[in-house]
Amino acid sequence: MKMHLIIRRFAGAFILISLLLAHYQSLYWLWFTAFVGFNLFQSSFTSFCPLEMILKKIGVGREGESCCAAGRKQSSP
Repeated sequence: MKMHLIIRRFAGAFILISLLLAHYQSLYWLWFTAFVGFNLFQSSFTSFCPLEMILKKIGVGREGESCCAAGRKQSSP
């Protein structure tokens, strides 16, 4: 699976989970929603994605391209 799809799924799941926790547990979970949103926003400008770094270190999504390299052509070895 491509890295950018994995990152989008993680972000969507984290936002939905934190909204559910804010509704049923504590409104302080909305800070987590804001954190995820801020990371999505800053990664659109800087191409720095902490989740991408973590996933690469554990070996997830290696066969696909990253979200930062989606617009660039990559040469085959």
